[in-house]
Amino acid sequence: MANSVLPGDATLRATAEKLDAADALAHYRDQFYIDDDDVCYLDGNSLGRLPLDTVSNVGDFMNDEWGAEAVDGWSHWVDEAGSVGDVLAEVALGTGPGQTLVCDTTSVNLYQLVGAAIRANSGRKTIIIDSANFPTDRYIVQGLAEANGMTIVTLNNDGSGGPGAVDVVTENERLTVDVLEPYLTDDVAVLTLQAIHYRSGSRSDMKAINDLARSRGIYVVWDCAHAVASISLDFDANGVDLAVGCTYKYGNSGPGAPAWLFVRSELQSVLRPPIQGWFAQEDQFAMGPAFEPTDTIRRFQIASPSIMGLRSVRTAFEMIGEAGIAAIENKAAIGTELMIRLFDEWLEPLGFRLGTPREAEQRGGHITIHHTDARQIALAMRKISKVIPDFRMPDGIRMAMSPLPTSYVEVWDGFERLRDLVASGAYKDVHDEGNRVT
Repeated sequence: MANSVLPGDATLRATAEKLDAADALAHYRDQFYIDDDDVCYLDGNSLGRLPLDTVSNVGDFMNDEWGAEAVDGWSHWVDEAGSVGDVLAEVALGTGPGQTLVCDTTSVNLYQLVGAAIRANSGRKTIIIDSANFPTDRYIVQGLAEANGMTIVTLNNDGSGGPGAVDVVTENERLTVDVLEPYLTDDVAVLTLQAIHYRSGSRSDMKAINDLARSRGIYVVWDCAHAVASISLDFDANGVDLAVGCTYKYGNSGPGAPAWLFVRSELQSVLRPPIQGWFAQEDQFAMGPAFEPTDTIRRFQIASPSIMGLRSVRTAFEMIGEAGIAAIENKAAIGTELMIRLFDEWLEPLGFRLGTPREAEQRGGHITIHHTDARQIALAMRKISKVIPDFRMPDGIRMAMSPLPTSYVEVWDGFERLRDLVASGAYKDVHDEGNRVT
């Protein structure tokens, strides 16, 4: 984890310049397509920038493989979801091969793993989730609970409630074992949480939560969408058994790129996912009449993977592996520290409040700031200031340090422009044009 001491006064641009000059990852910025150097792109937690090698690698695939080989290419494409999964697991998850697939979407993969955990713990009738969890996760859990005659306990850590809501006391939505412990009864089949909360950026103590849940026979499914490739997840050391995540945020693999799922090897023959696709069949090409699943990670694959998408993932995660996840996490911590220091000096006096933990070990690669006019400010940042954040209901603006393409000066300039935009009141002249994407 990074030393939180910055090399000078955070409010001086020279401090950000010093950080860039000393940054061992700075040269990776040149390996991304950047259309306008004057834009401060602080939304890598939503969609990462395009690696230049992705353009050439996908082009080579289209010409040299799909174009030249046509259907014969499937002889070496057929298991690519697993081989790319092994790359991702090694460089970003801290675990070994044969346990990760790059396939489908985070939502489908969550459905598969939570559904499998419910089936394996069929005598238990409760699912636990938190109200600050990503909407897809909450909605999928609601559907699975209804389909299986189960009860949901929603830990109300952001005040928004939900089915079976119980109020809990947390800071920045962060759940701890002390908060969870009273609810992890012998009727709980599965608990699903975020490794990094999508809104607040707070970071869970994965090992402590896994240890407690395992001692009570409860499966934990982690959503790592806002964590993977920004922090060291270290699945083996943290005792992670089941997890899902995307590849297009800090993973820089492209809009809608295939997601991934992880199932620890010891559980692969035990769990049975609800969607039983033909890629999961032991003798896949026998085309037999009954489902007879393999005992490998392929049991959790449904159907044909997107090979072009997989090439994007492989390219991006090979770059991540070259850079090293420890160096990436360190830069994310320093970059978010710079943001928090600038928040203290520039933004808090303008009516903003911080919604992210100050302790580096309790946050990921993005921070959230709150303001009563957040939606209009976020829009004006794009329209007037050439700063790209995102807005999250009800009043949050998220900004990220994406360690490979983002520079410290980019962060500093973005915050200076935000300060000036709000201090001048210029943001009030910008109005929503109806775009439903925020």
